[in-house]
Order: sequence, then structure tokens, then C-alpha cells
Amino acid sequence: MKRVPLWSLHWQAARASDVDAMLHIEQQAYPHPWSRANFDESLASGYRIQTLWSTDPNGQADDALLGYCVAMKGFDEAHLLNITVTPAHQGSGFALHMLADLCRWAEQTGLHWLWLEVRVSNARALAVYERFGFNRVGLRNGYYPASRGSREDAVVMSLSVNDWVYAGQLKSQLAVTEVSP
Repeated sequence: MKRVPLWSLHWQAARASDVDAMLHIEQQAYPHPWSRANFDESLASGYRIQTLWSTDPNGQADDALLGYCVAMKGFDEAHLLNITVTPAHQGSGFALHMLADLCRWAEQTGLHWLWLEVRVSNARALAVYERFGFNRVGLRNGYYPASRGSREDAVVMSLSVNDWVYAGQLKSQLAVTEVSP
């Protein structure tokens, strides 16, 4: 796959017409993907669902959905419910780009904390979150469905939006670098 220049990226609030594309990515990315009902309920509840698209500058191809981020706003915090990058672009830095966008939104909205859960077995995601500045603050036993009817624990992580130092550095990095697949 060709490198995706950052200038070709754009954010868009998710629409009902995006759900099929998000479901397709979700089913490719996870053994236990979100359902259509999860996305539909998130849209109906007014959760912040941002989609990240790549635009063909020559207009020769349709915009390509690279990933999405679903967050639920609370009183002074947001809960990251789902962040997914299409498997073909995982490892390209798009998750960090989406986290930076989420932090900018949280900061502008006056939120102080970001929270999330991640499977204990998802070392790649744990590394991304820790690299971004999230801290491990707890464990939820049996939080996620797993194979053969079993359950998997989740690591609970949080990030102080006010202490968002790395993400601030990332903002300037993202403005000048290309993201490669």
C-alpha cells in the first residue's frame, strides 16, 4: 500500500451511512467485533464518533475509511469505547493521530480525563496507549468475551487531559510527517 500523506487525511463525524464501512473494518480487526447495534446505539446516543478518511487528491478514487474513534462524554471525562484502524494501516501511526484528535476535543470541551479499557492480551494496543501517556490504573476481571464462552480481563487506563504533554508534541510531529503503512 502507498504511503498516506497527512495532508490527504480528514475527519468527519460518523453518519449512519458509514456504519457498513465501520462494521467491515471491525470484523477484519477483531475476533469479537462490535455489532451493528453497538454502532447504531452509539450514533443514537450522541456519542462522539469520528471517522478518519484519506482523500485521493486526483479524485480518481473514493475516499478510504482508515479508522474511527467512539467516545462517550461524561461530566468531566470521556470514555473511549472503541478505536480501530483498518488492519492494512495498523502500525502507521493513525491510532496516535486519532488519540491526539480525541484529546484536542476533550481539551476544547473542558473535559479533564480520558478513560478506556483494553484486553490484557492486546500488547500492541497497550503499547500505543502507554506511548501516548495513558497510565494503567486498574483491572476489570472477565470484562471481555473470549473464545469458547470464556472471558478476558481488561486493563483500565486513564489520561489526564491537563497533563497531555506527549500529545502536544505529537500535534507538531503529525503536522510535518507522512504516515506509512
